[in-house]
Amino acid sequence: MKAIVIAAGSGKRIGEESKNLPKYLLKINEKTIMEYQVEAYQKHGIEQIVIITGPNKEKFTATEFTYVEDKNYEKHDILGSLMEARKHIVGDVLIAYSDIIFDDVVLSKIIESKGDIGIAIDLKWEKSYVGRTDHTRAEAENITLDKNQNVIEIRKDIPPDPKKTIGEFLGIMKLTSRGSEIFVKRFEDLEKSHIGQFHNAPSLGKAYLTDMIQELIDSKIKVTPILVSGRWCEIDTQQDLQRASKLFL
Repeated sequence: MKAIVIAAGSGKRIGEESKNLPKYLLKINEKTIMEYQVEAYQKHGIEQIVIITGPNKEKFTATEFTYVEDKNYEKHDILGSLMEARKHIVGDVLIAYSDIIFDDVVLSKIIESKGDIGIAIDLKWEKSYVGRTDHTRAEAENITLDKNQNVIEIRKDIPPDPKKTIGEFLGIMKLTSRGSEIFVKRFEDLEKSHIGQFHNAPSLGKAYLTDMIQELIDSKIKVTPILVSGRWCEIDTQQDLQRASKLFL
């Protein structure tokens, strides 16, 4: 298995001092997000790590990883950035955002999943938004599950509904070899023919990974929910950074 990390974004929302630094290199208690993730991957025998870079790519100095430069980072969003590394989406692949850290319990559950296309979901997500005034619940990438725990919707700010099970997407996807083939083929088919709005994005070029996941769901391609528990954190603001510093002492 290999890990592909989408790391073309910067930490500009966190503060002036980090606006020219890739988010993946932000420090939490003297260790970068990259170091937290890489240590977790290597514990599970994941040695091949592909990092998609954008602006300030020269800040990445470790030589043991494969780097893919996203030269078009200003023209597209997360999905387009990921697909700059499509030649690496082969075999068993773990795809992750670069602004999350997670413990071994979370990663173990994801790796153990048997679905061809699996997405990590936290059902106890709302407690992490208490006091987050700079990154509110409305910004959560929510997921709705039906009574049989099938993923039926993924987008930001799904309103509370006692009749629905709503979780949060961690920003981690696991693909088997077959899942990788399905994912890349569906994207390349869309690339040839799709025009206009793409789910919750104005276009395919400006799409998020969540828009592509919704496309798979709508195309009747099975997306397996991987229900996780354990410590994890998204770091998008100064408040998030402070919370992560307490959670990962």
